[in-house]
Amino acid sequence: MSDSKAVKETRGANPSTVPESALRPRVEVFEDGHGITLIADLPGVGSEHLNVQVDKDTLLIEGKADIAMPEGMQALHAEVRSKLYRRSFALSSELDPDAIAAKLKDGVLTLHIPKRAEVRPRKVEVKVA
Repeated sequence: MSDSKAVKETRGANPSTVPESALRPRVEVFEDGHGITLIADLPGVGSEHLNVQVDKDTLLIEGKADIAMPEGMQALHAEVRSKLYRRSFALSSELDPDAIAAKLKDGVLTLHIPKRAEVRPRKVEVKVA
């Protein structure tokens, strides 16, 4: 299974449910024999404003950045106006969405999604007769 089959970004989500101003976070996807690791950059997002959920075969990542403005100041120019990140992916049936492990550190979300036990490589013991 290549990572293009393991996890595929979903586009064409219901437009009424996707905020137009949401940013698509940068994501890297890696695969090994045990599953995939997905790393998403979510600068400014804390765990209290992070939502990771799976609905059937769709993985949704949402986060709201908490970018504090120093007291008494206001922005004269802002490159990024939206503080909302949103990205969704279709998961392969070979992955086990019930066993996802998630970690957030310094604005970087790391998800490990293991393969189902029946599709993981396994070593076969050979007995000497």
